[in-house]
Amino acid sequence: MPSARVDVFTLFPDLIRSFASTSVLGRAAKSALLMINAHDLRSHGAGVHQTVDDAPFGGGAGMVLAPTAVFACVEAVDPPRPLYALGPGGDRFDQAMAEQLARTATSGGFSLLCGRYEGFDQRVHDHLTDGEISLGDFVLGGGEVAAMAVIEAVGRLIPGVMGNELSAGDESFSDGLLEYPQYTRPASFRGYDVPAVLRAGDHGAIARWRLASAVLRTAMLRPDLLVERGGIRPAEHGALAEFALIDSLPQPWREQSTQAHAAAVAAAAAKRRRRGKGQPTSPPDSLSDAMASGSPATD
Repeated sequence: MPSARVDVFTLFPDLIRSFASTSVLGRAAKSALLMINAHDLRSHGAGVHQTVDDAPFGGGAGMVLAPTAVFACVEAVDPPRPLYALGPGGDRFDQAMAEQLARTATSGGFSLLCGRYEGFDQRVHDHLTDGEISLGDFVLGGGEVAAMAVIEAVGRLIPGVMGNELSAGDESFSDGLLEYPQYTRPASFRGYDVPAVLRAGDHGAIARWRLASAVLRTAMLRPDLLVERGGIRPAEHGALAEFALIDSLPQPWREQSTQAHAAAVAAAAAKRRRRGKGQPTSPPDSLSDAMASGSPATD
């Protein structure tokens, strides 16, 4: 049996099947790591034309997806729960929700319900679905694009899907940070050089540079993420100082990181003095010394 399952209810099942059969998701399906099932709501539509919509009571523009076809299709399949409608009134989809849904997918699965037209009859929301997911405050023609975004984000987190288990954990929004900058060959392109630390072969230094660069990039582009995670953490102050990146931080992060790192250096020096190892020394060479003290920067 596949290790994870997602079912999608839609008027355009071929769109979902095509998307799910390509690239990373397609390889995951072939490896039995992820099963994505697309179900056609129109298969339970009324009459020769398999009608699934009707005019709204009270008048108004557009058509509404009727409860008859939606309930009948879902009940015939008996899909894994929870079943989430995709619409503007739902909880905002983010990386934390993707991680939660990945756990759900591997422990029985979950399902997505794609709307069209003017949306679902309210009784679908009230008596069939278990919740609603929104990609953001903008309008789409239907839920299929949103469903594909959810499937892509969740699928990458299923164990084994990415191949390299470190990949998903290093990407943007993991631990509340944007991903560090990436480089590939050539090492020098039109006078723009890859940072020397990435070419030196010191994997510990590379890891610290990547951490510092992720913090800097987040502070510059998405400072709201730093606020949400409680600021810059002690180890990160040390990494920023090691690669002389503190002065590149925007305020108030620059001042806070400068103060936190200075406190860490002073604490490390005091600790060495207490151990009787001699006189105070210059700023620590190792990240562990820089981590000896300090607190997350917060507003």
